[in-house]
Amino acid sequence: MAESTDVDQLLEAFKKFAIHGDTKATGKELNGKNWAKLCKDCKIIDGKNVTGTDVDIVFSKVKQKTSRVITFDEFHRALEELAPKRFKGQSKEEAEQSIFKLVEGKEPTNVGVTKVAKTGAVDRLTDTSRYTGSHRERFDESGKGKGREGREELVENTGYVGAYKNAGTLNRTH
Repeated sequence: MAESTDVDQLLEAFKKFAIHGDTKATGKELNGKNWAKLCKDCKIIDGKNVTGTDVDIVFSKVKQKTSRVITFDEFHRALEELAPKRFKGQSKEEAEQSIFKLVEGKEPTNVGVTKVAKTGAVDRLTDTSRYTGSHRERFDESGKGKGREGREELVENTGYVGAYKNAGTLNRTH
């Protein structure tokens, strides 16, 4: 049997993945989705010897018939099941140690978890230095909006229609 520190680290990783993405999880059981994530994040799935399908099959094999989650013991068995497949050239014991090493102390990676995607299109559309025509006048050199002053057509409350040429001549005597 492996030393207790290894088992502790394995249990630690198991708990971290068990509660990942599930606010109600206790950390005592691992669902299929998180099991697959663990296998992917810890590089057990290598795309050649072990695929996502293999991982799903092993999960179904080790769990209780009616259960939808696996316990730590079942998780341990699942890793032992995958070990010879992942590390083909090694003996059963070596392969198990190697696969445990992959998982020990690991935690879920949050790669690609909803970050604000600021793509090139958004950059181009919001780059005020590239604005043309009347829109250009609405921003200063630094790209900060000028507000009301940036608009050409400010309303003048004189009482006359916009382009009226004889404004201010109404009460004037000729």
